[in-house]
Amino acid sequence: MPRINVGSWADTCVEWLRHHLTWLFDFVSHVLTDMYNGIEAVLTAPHPLLLMGIFAVLAWWLRGLPAAVLTFAGFALIDSIQQWEATMQSLALVLVACIITVVVAVPLGIWAARSRAVGGALRPVLDLMQTMPAMVYLIPGILFFGIGVMPGMVATIIFSMPPAVRMTELGIRQVDGELVEAAEAFGTHPRRTLFRVQLPLALPTIMAGINQVIMLALSMVVIAGMVGAEGLGSSVYNAVSSVNVALGFEAGLAVVILAMYLDRMTGALNERVSPLGRRALAKAQAALGGLKFLYWKPATSVAMAGVVVLALVAGGLNVFGKDGAKTDGGGRPITLGYVNWDEGKATTYLWKEILEQRGFKPKAQALEAGALFTGQARGDVDVQTNAWLPTTHAEYYKKYKDKLEDLGAWYDKTSLEIAVPSYMKDIKTLDDLKGRAGEFGGKITGIEPGAGEMKILKGKVLGDYGLDGEYKVAESSTASMLTELDRAYAAKKPIAVTLWSPHWAYDKYDLTKLEDPKGSFGSGDSLHLLGRKGFAKDEPQVAKWMKNFHLDEKQLTSLENAVKSAGEGHEQDGVRTWLKKNPGLVDRFAPSANVSYAKGKDAGAAPNIGYPAWDEGIATTYLWKNVLEKRGYKPTIRNLDVGPMWTGLSSGQIDVEFDGWLPVAQKQYWDQYKDDLVDVGAWYDKTSLEIAVPSYVKGVKTLDDLREHRDEFKGKIIGIEPGTGEMKRLKSTVAPAYGLEDFQVTEAGTSSMLAELDRAYAKKEPIAVVLWSPHWAYSKYDLTKLADPQHTWGDNNQIKTLGHKSFPEKFPELNGWLKNWKMTPDELGSLEKDIQDAGKGHENDGVEKWIADHPGIVDKMAPVK
Repeated sequence: MPRINVGSWADTCVEWLRHHLTWLFDFVSHVLTDMYNGIEAVLTAPHPLLLMGIFAVLAWWLRGLPAAVLTFAGFALIDSIQQWEATMQSLALVLVACIITVVVAVPLGIWAARSRAVGGALRPVLDLMQTMPAMVYLIPGILFFGIGVMPGMVATIIFSMPPAVRMTELGIRQVDGELVEAAEAFGTHPRRTLFRVQLPLALPTIMAGINQVIMLALSMVVIAGMVGAEGLGSSVYNAVSSVNVALGFEAGLAVVILAMYLDRMTGALNERVSPLGRRALAKAQAALGGLKFLYWKPATSVAMAGVVVLALVAGGLNVFGKDGAKTDGGGRPITLGYVNWDEGKATTYLWKEILEQRGFKPKAQALEAGALFTGQARGDVDVQTNAWLPTTHAEYYKKYKDKLEDLGAWYDKTSLEIAVPSYMKDIKTLDDLKGRAGEFGGKITGIEPGAGEMKILKGKVLGDYGLDGEYKVAESSTASMLTELDRAYAAKKPIAVTLWSPHWAYDKYDLTKLEDPKGSFGSGDSLHLLGRKGFAKDEPQVAKWMKNFHLDEKQLTSLENAVKSAGEGHEQDGVRTWLKKNPGLVDRFAPSANVSYAKGKDAGAAPNIGYPAWDEGIATTYLWKNVLEKRGYKPTIRNLDVGPMWTGLSSGQIDVEFDGWLPVAQKQYWDQYKDDLVDVGAWYDKTSLEIAVPSYVKGVKTLDDLREHRDEFKGKIIGIEPGTGEMKRLKSTVAPAYGLEDFQVTEAGTSSMLAELDRAYAKKEPIAVVLWSPHWAYSKYDLTKLADPQHTWGDNNQIKTLGHKSFPEKFPELNGWLKNWKMTPDELGSLEKDIQDAGKGHENDGVEKWIADHPGIVDKMAPVK
């Protein structure tokens, strides 16, 4: 038989509708979205207990006291398993879908009942609507309305409408013809016959149809979770894709409770509004005997009064809100989409937490890869964090790149592979799989069918290695693949799975990545942030944050582990736990223009800080002055020579200093005053003391060479402050050891030494200066540290924080901060440079610039819980 391209015709029809009826779809979307938002706001605004009370009162009115008690208990259980908000979102979706369905279906059913031609024409259409697999409706739904609530709602309306039309038609056709004839014989207008005779008698059948609409709508709402519809469907989809039994059972239980409530209430409503139903109800109650009190129902006016009172209380509790502080986001919404892969989920919820802290209202949606890219191209998703480019998601990116913005790669470099357990000793490459299908059950366990890796595997890898007819690729989900791997690994059975790096599975299991000598999987991807077209223009600050976002492998895997450990539905709790262990990252990833610093518990304390006029001493002292002021302290800083500073420190006039070079350079001061001091801790390791010369002075590499070239340097070494340990050690130990006693060592200050160095360097004149590492001069000038083969400078120093012995008790919070404080050479060098560039008298400006360039540094140095 020749192929009939029915699918192509359907595709062409959908494309035509998209291009020519956009105005209609926009109108429908606007109306339904507004209805959903309104109902969802009403259901989620009150405290759950109040809404439970309203539901219970309605159950009491419709079915009696036992139903009211069970209703309250059922919804209380939903709240206790943390599915309340999702349940209310699903209820809102069902209510909107059912309202639209009833409004359309009942008139159609009446029309079909009164015209056999209309009934005959509608029947095949209804057959198609009712028997088409439910998930198929999601495809045009995404294309017409994007992802989120709308495609789920429209698909729900289409899928649930046929029972209402059929049951309405059936109910009216079943009304006794003699009754209709009698009404007509008395001259009753056809419209009055319909409303006074046919509809009241057909009402039980119509209500049964509406009941079926609600049940079908609930089942479709769950399926709609696959395309980003909110509510219990999203919870079920996440549970299925991650094989999370606990979340799946809890979400499923919430669906069951909601379905039972809606089913029983609509059934009871039929008894209330239908004359036949009221008579049947009266007979049933008469037969109850002594138990009649249990099924006593309040009058409609009493029940409605109770509902109104509870509603007013619920509304009153939400009238007064708090004005939020000024934030970067201003409450603006941002939609984050992700495929349910570990790195995608982890980074999406990381950015959700960051954006919430910056005042935005982000929403995270789990979607299949195809739906995600399609939705983003339509503008329904603002950002996705996990685009694998240029290989894995190449097909989607090529199709939609004109409607997307690449915000940059945040991780490089990944790899795609097939992996097997390492206990399969003789399988190392993809070539080794050939002829071994029997061991693996003839299959390779894959992940989501829409994933780029799966398309590469089936479209290229299997063919390149001759595995096409031998192996079947089992399509499932990442979570299902990992479950299969875990089960096979525990039983030591052969298994081949699609994997990628980085992935935590390589830490948990001993696996072999099968080599790909033909390069069929490609050269590896980078993980990119993609924005919808226009996102950077709409949210320039967020786009800038995301362009500068980077994670290394250690950060990524620890974040994935934290999110995984928190459990499904608690991803953000996992992110918060991770951020607590990595303080300052939020400020680093998203530096805010509206940062407010928390006060320390010892805010108001006034430590006296001393410092010598050395670059690292100036830099760290002004840095801590700035940090302490942000934490509410009132520090005082004093510039002193080394000797007076140690004396003041030992007497308690100085509480703390940050520039103690020990155990060598300032050993004599430490030995003299150590009984009155406390070593708070080293913040820099390791330093060195040296003499340095410009690198254009050839032939001078060691201190011995300096002696031999004495005349070039005019017999002079440019020194620093005379009281420093380095100067004393130079004269007492270094000079005698290398025969440098006849060198004149000038004693001025560090600034004078640096001025001399700058002048000589500019003229390319020989000069020998006393220096130390770390020092910014090594970045500014090309200098040679003269080697000390005799080790006369002694052991390397650490730079330590030293305090008076009363310091830990007097300033316990600050003491704790300083114990944990560390600086890297790059941090110290850049801090010194910023302070130098700011100029003398403007040290605070330099520190502020450095803090702005190192977001999160305040929280890292001085964490406040």
